[in-house]
Amino acid sequence: MTQGSGPLTGQVALVTGASRGIGAETARALAAAGAHVVLVARSAKELEQVEEEIFQAGGSATIAPVDLTEPEGIARLATAISSRWSALDILVINAATLPTLTPVWQIDPREFNLAMTLNVMATQALIAGFDAMLKRSDNARVIGVTSSVGAKPRAYWGAYGASKAAFDNLLESYAQEVRAISNIRVTVLDPGATRTKMRARAYPGEDPNSVKAPAVVAGRIVALAQETHDSPHRERVEA
Repeated sequence: MTQGSGPLTGQVALVTGASRGIGAETARALAAAGAHVVLVARSAKELEQVEEEIFQAGGSATIAPVDLTEPEGIARLATAISSRWSALDILVINAATLPTLTPVWQIDPREFNLAMTLNVMATQALIAGFDAMLKRSDNARVIGVTSSVGAKPRAYWGAYGASKAAFDNLLESYAQEVRAISNIRVTVLDPGATRTKMRARAYPGEDPNSVKAPAVVAGRIVALAQETHDSPHRERVEA
């Protein structure tokens, strides 16, 4: 891929949780499609590795090490991005944390608080921080990576499922609020069973090769960044 070519040339994308898994693969795929990608995660070292891989492939990226559980960090990120670019074309909200799988009456309050902070509060803060930039885009796309347990409760997944139910609600509410006054279109995407560290934690005995690679989900996200759907739009990535 030659820098400056591809269907997303000239667009700016921001991907949270971009240091590994679905986030890293999505960042690489968006860059391969021509977008300049802002890579957001806590680990600068891991982000630098993804950035270098994008550069070596001829793409363009900027790293932004940020702890999304700190509202001030998101505000600073939004200020920095808006000072460099006038519009944000693609926002992929992928970063999330999985609390220990446990009965509801045994949920660790600290883990639950972290899940709600990262999976929900940070989502609202990202939307608040980048709403103006998204509205200045000619074809803005917000894509939130969710889980099936947000829509269909499952035993022992209560903490994570509750956070994802709130995540889905925030994104779909935002979609309804802006669809008639902007070009922003919102997708809530369930990646399905995917080969990630989070999946390995939840299913330690599973053969990782029995589920799809993160690149499959990343490819669908790049396609969604170019497609037109009703907003909000929901879908699941099948194997």
